Amino acid sequence: MGTDIYGGIEFRHTYAGTEDYDGEPWVTAMDLWPLYDKTDYKAFGLLFGVRNYAGFPPLAAARGLPADLSSGMRSHLGSWIERGEMDGASWVSWGELASLDPATEPEHFVGEPPTAGSVLGPGTHWPHVFAVMKALAGRFGDDGVRLVVAFD
Repeated sequence: MGTDIYGGIEFRHTYAGTEDYDGEPWVTAMDLWPLYDKTDYKAFGLLFGVRNYAGFPPLAAARGLPADLSSGMRSHLGSWIERGEMDGASWVSWGELASLDPATEPEHFVGEPPTAGSVLGPGTHWPHVFAVMKALAGRFGDDGVRLVVAFD
């Protein structure tokens, strides 16, 4: 049985924490599904340490759901995680993704090792995700945009 990824992109509202805004600080921008619908264990391992058979040093492993998770994302993932139907919940900011060295290789790999650039780059569905996150970061800042995920 395979492992699939679920989640979405959130942004931190510009006026969060000010007197002018009484909504939740993080807002769901969109679901991951229209941008990414593959099962790629190298990418899952590199980003979140899930099914990390290639041996990449994970960028954002096992962080759990953020305490300030948006209500939209909580309703999307929270109940499945509480029922034990999903695990491996984590999140990663656009700033962390943007600073990932594309030359990063697995720590323990037999044969010609893949790189972060080959696992997340052209020819994969990740550039779609990253393009949306980068566009949002242009407005909300690199640490004001994050990808929140869980796996089944």
